[in-house]
Amino acid sequence: MYPQLKLDNQLCFRFYTVSRLITQVYQPLLKSLGLTYPQYLVMLVLWEKDKQPVNDIAKRLMLNTNTITPLLKRLEAEGIVKRKKGSEDARQVIVSLTAKGMAMEAQAVNIPSELSKSFTCNDITTGSGTEIASLLDLMIGTLNENHPHAKGDN
Repeated sequence: MYPQLKLDNQLCFRFYTVSRLITQVYQPLLKSLGLTYPQYLVMLVLWEKDKQPVNDIAKRLMLNTNTITPLLKRLEAEGIVKRKKGSEDARQVIVSLTAKGMAMEAQAVNIPSELSKSFTCNDITTGSGTEIASLLDLMIGTLNENHPHAKGDN
């Protein structure tokens, strides 16, 4: 066996596992809002800045528009967002929060701290979480720069 092919030597497996486990921790936190994790990500983008084109939301989430469109349709069906054609460019679809979507922000305000409690321990503190986030941002930037085909969710 080649040592570089051992599962324990795969950094990507650790990322995959952490991502999957964090998503599982989010599930009960998001259940009260009636959101899935991907829908929550869309809401985070809209809570930062309301009334955005679908393309801008997709870019912010590093996803393709055909991935977030079904999410937006479900959020719209739930009365959380509304979509309308752009006034300047009819090809553009603008997504905005409804009153229900805006009110959800106050309900969601404690979710990040609740999630943080799930992995904070003697060895992982809020400070080290900030360091981890910076390192991950650097990795994301490097991967996007060095591997343009990796952008989005192709």
